[in-house]
Amino acid sequence: MKVLVTGGAGYVGGVSVDTILAAGHGVVVLDDLTTGHAASVHPDARTVVGSCADEDATRTLLEAERIDAILHCAARSLVGESVRDPAKYYRDNVAGGVALLEAARAVGVRRIVFSSTAAVYGVPEATPIPEDAPLRPINTYGETKRTFEGALHWYGQAYGVRSVVLRYFNVAGATERLGEVHRPETHLIPNLLLAAEGGPPLTLYGNDYPTPDGTPIRDYIHVADLADAHLAALEATSPADPRTGPGSGPTSPLIANLGTSTGFSVLEVMRAAEIVVGAPIPHTIGPRRAGDPPALVASSERARRDLGWLPGRSTLEAMIGSAWTWRRAHPAGYGD
Repeated sequence: MKVLVTGGAGYVGGVSVDTILAAGHGVVVLDDLTTGHAASVHPDARTVVGSCADEDATRTLLEAERIDAILHCAARSLVGESVRDPAKYYRDNVAGGVALLEAARAVGVRRIVFSSTAAVYGVPEATPIPEDAPLRPINTYGETKRTFEGALHWYGQAYGVRSVVLRYFNVAGATERLGEVHRPETHLIPNLLLAAEGGPPLTLYGNDYPTPDGTPIRDYIHVADLADAHLAALEATSPADPRTGPGSGPTSPLIANLGTSTGFSVLEVMRAAEIVVGAPIPHTIGPRRAGDPPALVASSERARRDLGWLPGRSTLEAMIGSAWTWRRAHPAGYGD
C-alpha cells in the first residue's frame, strides 16, 4: 500500500515511516515542520511541507499520490499549553483532523490509523486501564483527541471509513537512525539524560504517593514498538480484514491500548537511567502536581489479541539505553 503519514517528520511519525518503508510499502510524509525535523525523514519517503488542515491541498496530494491509507500522527501534544491555549488545540487537533477526513472522503481514501493517547481516560477508576473505561479527559489535549476519535466513529458509521485507534501514554527510546528531540522537552527520560549531561537538575514531583517507592507509576513503550503497532494497524484497515468491519456498510474503529500492563515508577526510571549513564543524576524533590494520579497503566491485552502486538523492546534498559546511545552519537540533534 501507499501510506500518507501526517506528522511524519516528528519523533513517533519518523520511526513509523522507517518501519512502514522497511515492510515494503510506499510513504508520503505531510508535515508543517513546526515541531518536526526535515532531516529526520527517511530519504525513501517523499516529504511535503504543509498541514492536513489545508483541506484542498491535502485532497490534491492524496489524489496525486494515489494514497491507499493514512497514518495520522500530526497533533499538538503539550498538556500545559493545551490548557493555556485551547483554541490552538481545537484548531489543529480537531478542525485539522476533520479537514483530513474530508479530504480523504472526497477522493475515496477510507483507511486511517489514528495515533491517539491514553489521556482520553483522564483519572481512571482502575488500572491497568481497559479500552471500555469511561473517557473523562482532564485537559484540552486529551479532550481534542477524544473528540477526533468520536469523529472517526461517526465517519465509519456514515461513510464506511475503516479505522484503528491506538491509545498509549509515554513513548521513549531511539532507533539507530532516529531519536527524541523536542523543544521544549517535557518527557521524563530525555530530561533525565539532559540532567546527566550537565543540564538542569530534574525535579521529581511528589514522593508520597501510595506506591511501593512513593513516586507515581507510569506506562512506557519503546518508540519502535509503537511503530510496529502502527504498521499492524494499517494492515488491519484492509477492506478484506474483518477486524475493522465488513467489506461494505457501516464500520466502527478497532480501539486498542498500547503498554506494558505493568508500568514503572518515576524513581525506577531514574535509577535505571543512572545505571545506563554510570553516574548519579542530579535531582530535587518537589510537591505533587495537581491532577497527577498515583498510577496510569494501560492494559494491552486487546492489542496482543487483535493486532498480534507485543512490546518486545519496552524494558527500561532498552528504552533508556537506546536513547542515551543516540544522544551521544547526535549531540546536536538534527542540527536544526
